[in-house]
Amino acid sequence: MIKKKKTEIYALGQHISMSAHKARRVIDQIRGRSYEETLMILELMPYRACYSIFKLVYSAAANASYNMGSNETNLIISKAEVNEGTTVKKLRPRARGRSFPIKRPTCHITIGVKDISLDKYKDKSMRMIHQSVYNKSRGGIWGKK
Repeated sequence: MIKKKKTEIYALGQHISMSAHKARRVIDQIRGRSYEETLMILELMPYRACYSIFKLVYSAAANASYNMGSNETNLIISKAEVNEGTTVKKLRPRARGRSFPIKRPTCHITIGVKDISLDKYKDKSMRMIHQSVYNKSRGGIWGKK
């Protein structure tokens, strides 16, 4: 039995108090990018979700450097997904003894980083980075009309 070396490390944030739709708006911008580029993007974006995602990306990189001894310059965001969590429901008192429901959505965010120096298909990973930068559909450098 041949043991395959694990090249992907995860960081998971559960019950984060924000809508999954709002977190996906930020996650779609960083998927497939390098670690350093991701940190710059997250620092400059004006959304509230960026802070939680920034902490998770930073944690995933720390996990990779501690568990695999990876260098942060070789990391790319290989997996980034947002799932809906539980909804916290409260009642707000209204006039004439009625009540109005308040729903606070939560989400679970998973960030996976991959070390491209350990990857057997290193050229494929680099192609994925270049595609994300130069692809017209994602609005890259050459996406202007």
